[in-house]
Amino acid sequence: MSDPVLRLSGISKAYNHGKPNEVTVLRGIDLEVARGEVVALVAPSGAGKSTLLHIAGLLDTPDAGTVAIGGADMTGKRDAVRTAVRRNDVGFIYQFHHLLPEFTAAENIILPQLANGIARSAAHTRATELLEQVGVGHRAAHRPAELSGGEQQRVAFCRALANGPKLLLADEPTGNLDPDTSETVFAALMALVRSTGLSALIATHNLELAARMDRQVRLDQGSLRALTPAG
Repeated sequence: MSDPVLRLSGISKAYNHGKPNEVTVLRGIDLEVARGEVVALVAPSGAGKSTLLHIAGLLDTPDAGTVAIGGADMTGKRDAVRTAVRRNDVGFIYQFHHLLPEFTAAENIILPQLANGIARSAAHTRATELLEQVGVGHRAAHRPAELSGGEQQRVAFCRALANGPKLLLADEPTGNLDPDTSETVFAALMALVRSTGLSALIATHNLELAARMDRQVRLDQGSLRALTPAG
């Protein structure tokens, strides 16, 4: 059996250590995401889901526990190694698109590829293919201000997948959208994930969206438990 794409073991995190207002956010979290699996991380606001995603994506370090990506333990690795893993193996999607406003949709997807040493022609081809997959290929030459909220977020999805990561981490990727747009954008995201065989950990408070993923876990009061689908 192959290693999971993501393995979190005994992850704990607290803020304001040793102070009267110390807050424990995560308590001994264990979680695995298998190859090709899409896991919903269900959590209310302020429960620590962003902290957990940042630790999983090597943007933050836990107080205790280990993070392994693709079977490689990242504990104690140098910043250069962690940066390389983030760039090559992990894609991030946030609630807000964070596109660079002065660049077109296609350029926003080309830039991270250029930073990874991909030739511009190949980067342009991949950007075009990704935009077509999520239904906004006709908007490739438009800047973010000229796109709707749903279009901007779909471009952000493409940017996250630009370098062909193993793992996608998404923090409320449809949280800023109205219900109809959210449905369209979520469907585009799932189609993109499924077509590429990605593993994904997607944080959401929307139980209807969570139910459409392979598995659901709930983060509450620092602990993680499996959710049993209703009915």
